[in-house]
Amino acid sequence: MIQNGSDMKKSDFYYDLPEELIAQTPIEPRDASRLFVLDRKTGKKTHTVFHELDNYLQPGDCLVLNNTRVLPARIFGTRQDTGSVVEFVLLKQKANLVWECLAGPGKKATVGKQFRFSQELSATVSEVLEDGNRILTFSCAGNFFEALDKVGKMPLPHYIKAELKDNERYQTVYAKPLGSAAAPTAGLHFTQDMLERLQQKGIRIAYVTLHVGLGTFRPVKAERIADHHMHTEHYEITKEAADLINTAKKEGGRVICVGTTSCRTLESAMTTFGCIKACSDDTGIFIYPGYQFQCMDALITNFHLPESTLIMLVSAFAGYETTMDAYKEAVREKYRFFSFGDAMFIH
Repeated sequence: MIQNGSDMKKSDFYYDLPEELIAQTPIEPRDASRLFVLDRKTGKKTHTVFHELDNYLQPGDCLVLNNTRVLPARIFGTRQDTGSVVEFVLLKQKANLVWECLAGPGKKATVGKQFRFSQELSATVSEVLEDGNRILTFSCAGNFFEALDKVGKMPLPHYIKAELKDNERYQTVYAKPLGSAAAPTAGLHFTQDMLERLQQKGIRIAYVTLHVGLGTFRPVKAERIADHHMHTEHYEITKEAADLINTAKKEGGRVICVGTTSCRTLESAMTTFGCIKACSDDTGIFIYPGYQFQCMDALITNFHLPESTLIMLVSAFAGYETTMDAYKEAVREKYRFFSFGDAMFIH
């Protein structure tokens, strides 16, 4: 049995996934997705539906949800001198109207080139970074985010080929602060009615914020996983959220993270500050087998890509063999995988 992952290879986290199991569209209604319940201590597996989640929660438990809102970050600019079109994906705001972006094709987005996205919105490439990302300085007649909302598309992962009909289906129902390049997808299964029903049952609900970067989808290139360089993301925990989480812990309730981003937020705070408190910081925490969890007691998460940092995090929590065995069963049972797919509850 593998106890410590420092010598594990990325190939240890590979599993066979038929392409037809990659969910291309969100299911309706949100809470109609399937739910794979995994008891990490006994290995017991139960197959149910997401709206039955409350059967597995108890009064006093605390659900921790990431309330970040996804930017419609994919924008297509027409180069002013040639008329050629370049796709940009906004990654990180560096200053008021200055953004770090992905660009494709990059050779058409060299320093000094100007692009128009709409009547209100244009930009100039001011720098090309070592990794090929571009720094764009925007000009906007009006509110930048309103202009972006009119022209931007959701930055869906590369494995989703279908066009998204409604941008809101790649947002959680509780999304608020703008800042993510990808959705915290475990939260997509919740409806407002379901959240209210859980609160009426005595489940605490705490909202934290971690702005998801596209580094989430960056493949692990190092063969030895401990050599992988993790991307950084910004997170915030309010006093209200910290109080709810700490009260649940003190009174014997479970802290249940909705998604790997909520997990990384709480574990980062514990690692940095030694406690859950109101804080704001950047994190590059990389959780893989051998990690000792300091705050999270249970996890709600989607099914993740083979050899990804996300399946490594799940393996750290549920146990390596238990996780890989569960994934094989999910494939056999034809669960839907990845961002618009089904969910797991690991307790």
